[in-house]
Amino acid sequence: MISPIRVAIAGASGRMGRMLVEAALKEDGITLAAAFDCPGSALVGRNAGEPAGIPTGVTVGDDAAAAIAAADCLIDFTRPESTLLHLAHAVRLGKSAVIGTTGFDAAGKAAIAEAARAIPVVFAPNMAVGVNAVFRLLDVAASILSEGFDVEVIEAHHRFKADAPSGTALRMGEVVARALGRDLGQCAVYGREGTTGERKAEAIGFSTIRGGDIVGDHTVLFAGIGERIEITHKSGSRMPYALGSLKAACFLAAQKPGLFDMQDVLGLR
Repeated sequence: MISPIRVAIAGASGRMGRMLVEAALKEDGITLAAAFDCPGSALVGRNAGEPAGIPTGVTVGDDAAAAIAAADCLIDFTRPESTLLHLAHAVRLGKSAVIGTTGFDAAGKAAIAEAARAIPVVFAPNMAVGVNAVFRLLDVAASILSEGFDVEVIEAHHRFKADAPSGTALRMGEVVARALGRDLGQCAVYGREGTTGERKAEAIGFSTIRGGDIVGDHTVLFAGIGERIEITHKSGSRMPYALGSLKAACFLAAQKPGLFDMQDVLGLR
């Protein structure tokens, strides 16, 4: 019999953290070993399953190192600075890590890559199975629509999201740019204002919407002359992200140190 994967969930008081706890408590093959947050957070000292109305033997703590030590795998959707601190504990303790946090700068991404030399890490901008299917569809679509079509990425999230464009939108742009043989760093246009002149044919535009409680909507528009193709993914809840993260944790149990993403987890390479 295969032992359940023990997970430690960072940011347990947050919106994504609460969803991860709920998913972990219901998912076969997963054990919620620990849940933690920063001192003073709403759930510290209380039952981790309280928001979902599920009694557990797990109390939300504020000691990240102790929580990670109790688990096989860290799952982290917090903020870049917090995630890097938690990742350092995971490396020291020899635990795997699933990172869904977005908004890392180049130095942060390099630190994750360095950590993956010591432990197995899944680092992905979006853990949902459907979004990762969209990445594959975009690769195919961009290859077919390589001539005569302008590309725009439109994304919408809740008012609390701290980074823009979203990590998922950026990955969509990267997928399209790679399929078209372009460098996203050279062709991306982040918003437009004033007299901008004509659109450059090689540009990949990004538009960002923030408001209300939108979980996450992403559309890539291929606009040609007389026709448009739109590939869209809309999230009705955070549960797909949570379930994908648990798949990633199970995947890592059989991996040696290395840096993976959800395309690896889902066998889409």
